[in-house]
Amino acid sequence: MEMERPALLSEPSRGFWPSLWPWLILAVVLILAGAIRLRLLNVPLERDEGEYAYLGQLLLQAIPPYELVYSMKLPGTGFVYMLGMALFGQSTAGIHLTLLVANSLTTVFVFLLGRQLAGCLAGLVAAASYGVMSASPAVAGLAAHATHFVVLFAVPATSLLLKPAEPKRPALLFASGLLFGLAFLMKQQGLCFGLFAAVFLSCRAWRSRTLFTASFFKTISMFAAGLALPVALTCAALASVGEFGRLWFWTVSYARLYEGSLTLRQGLHEHLLQHLQQTRDVSIGFWILAIAGLLAAWRLKRLRPAMLFSLGFWLFSFLGAAAGLYFRGHYFILVLPAFAILLGLAVAALREIMPVKILPDVFKSLPLIAFGIILAWMVFYYAPLFFQWPADKVGQQLYRQEPFAEAVAAAALIREHSAPSARLAVIGSEPEIYFYARRHSATGYIYTYPLMEDQPYARVMQQEMAREIESAQPEYLVQVPYALSWLQQPHSSRYLADWFEDYAGKFYQKVGTVGFLPGGRLATSWGLTATNAPALAGEFITIFQRRR
Repeated sequence: MEMERPALLSEPSRGFWPSLWPWLILAVVLILAGAIRLRLLNVPLERDEGEYAYLGQLLLQAIPPYELVYSMKLPGTGFVYMLGMALFGQSTAGIHLTLLVANSLTTVFVFLLGRQLAGCLAGLVAAASYGVMSASPAVAGLAAHATHFVVLFAVPATSLLLKPAEPKRPALLFASGLLFGLAFLMKQQGLCFGLFAAVFLSCRAWRSRTLFTASFFKTISMFAAGLALPVALTCAALASVGEFGRLWFWTVSYARLYEGSLTLRQGLHEHLLQHLQQTRDVSIGFWILAIAGLLAAWRLKRLRPAMLFSLGFWLFSFLGAAAGLYFRGHYFILVLPAFAILLGLAVAALREIMPVKILPDVFKSLPLIAFGIILAWMVFYYAPLFFQWPADKVGQQLYRQEPFAEAVAAAALIREHSAPSARLAVIGSEPEIYFYARRHSATGYIYTYPLMEDQPYARVMQQEMAREIESAQPEYLVQVPYALSWLQQPHSSRYLADWFEDYAGKFYQKVGTVGFLPGGRLATSWGLTATNAPALAGEFITIFQRRR
């Protein structure tokens, strides 16, 4: 992965217009990709977004992470949500507007990195690829997942990594490490990008025969200091408010159990293969183009270093997506910048190897035309979602059998009938209800998934959740019995279910229901009407109020 500066950086074009046209095309890409997201700002939050939104809301109230939100994820994305909500408001639209800004910035960074590696055309192809693919339902791209914010920092960090040559400009290496550290703070998978950087720096030092020298030690120390700084400051801040123990338990002790729960066979056959099958129709053209381009780049001495670098970047990105072997759709957002850059490199390489004696302009245009057709096919494939369906229908299509629309209505009932100081407990894995209701949780267990898993803490977690609710005596309990909100397994303990039936029966009364009628209309009922509510089509949310 060693790369010399001449192979990385193309010389800037001379003159005003030649310098401006790539930025004009990039602006068009940003406008078109942004228009898709702007139209769908009000798609209901899914539960991961609900977690980050609730955490961001608490941070705006100066309540530290892990006090009311138990999560195995590092808190960086919560801080980004906090900033976004401070700027754009505590709403679904405000959160998705934050994602739009972050996605646009990442697209610009992908362009800059692609341009560094193989020129303006490669950068523009990479930016267009990322702008469209990162909105794809195949990667849950319309939801503001943490992986969007991981790459927001990882891509410019990688660009900075290419600029300094050892041992010069150590400040840039520190800045690169700092950005990689922020990527890790967004979500643990971000560490894979930092590992890629360490391998790249080591390979570069080995090629220059400075690997075991004082200059390399200085270089790697500056980089490591930047990498460690965000997490070190976060740990110190949480220790100062007494939350370091929970941080360690959830992000290390429990996360280690969670990530090790699948076998290699389960991960590859039940998760990765399934994802590849589901995305085959829209991705196969990109893969064919990328492979053909890599073969072409190998033949070109000028582009070979860029190809090796991009492959290494993709490999470590894929390791991030493979964390825990779950291969969830939004994990592949981590791979998209590297894959987009490979596509840009492929188009640039294929253009160079095209025959030039006969109709050179025609032949050299073929790779770009092929890319345009492949990209247009993806846009056409998702056209109803991107351009036609209203936000509520998009939510229904993306999140079938999930209670995300019901969560909005249930939270609205609670906000309407309770004081801002009222507390509630959601019995299920729907933290978005806390965010919508703008009410504090009576327990830090905003997910019930960990309580259902085959892990040694499960029953203890169920007991602790019950004790926290009993101690807080919340005004409302929100029962979400949807199967996908629990993922109950045959071996799951029944303690929490039995406890809830007994506790709610003694101290609470049913006051509200939210669910869909057989005709597909969302229905809500409150008070006396809740007892005689019309028959609902399937699963529904029930709200209980504490007896006075």
